[in-house]
Amino acid sequence: MSIGGDYASLLCNACAEICDACAEECEKHEAEHCKRCAEECRSCAEECRKMVAEHA
Repeated sequence: MSIGGDYASLLCNACAEICDACAEECEKHEAEHCKRCAEECRSCAEECRKMVAEHA
């Protein structure tokens, strides 16, 4: 991202989409570790989207 790579935004958008999918799956389960995973995945997706927005 810092050097303006051609695929940086694409990679960050893909990461955000993957994290959202993981969070959706983990949210289906009641186990505490699944809830923590979903929270972290949502946080990761948000950060990836922020990076794309900041470098657009």
